[in-house]
Amino acid sequence: MSDTATDTAADATPQLVPINAIFADDFVEVLAPVLSTDTIAEVAEKVAHHSEGKRVRKQDKPKVVYHDDRILPMEITVVEAGIGPLDHVRVDYQD
Repeated sequence: MSDTATDTAADATPQLVPINAIFADDFVEVLAPVLSTDTIAEVAEKVAHHSEGKRVRKQDKPKVVYHDDRILPMEITVVEAGIGPLDHVRVDYQD
């Protein structure tokens, strides 16, 4: 097997990526476990799970994820977004 094929197979294996995250106006930052293969939409839901309906009122609006001061496309993965272990993300409701 070539190195390229090995690298591609390793990239496809889901890896745990613990991230620091805060949701909307919550005052609690959480260490959220996500997978490298999770989409940003899945990350938004995993982060929201810790706050939405608990300390933050649930709203019927789409969510957005911010990383390095940019809004991430919801269909890309954690790896494609360049999110690494212990990086900070903010999840909020779209205006």
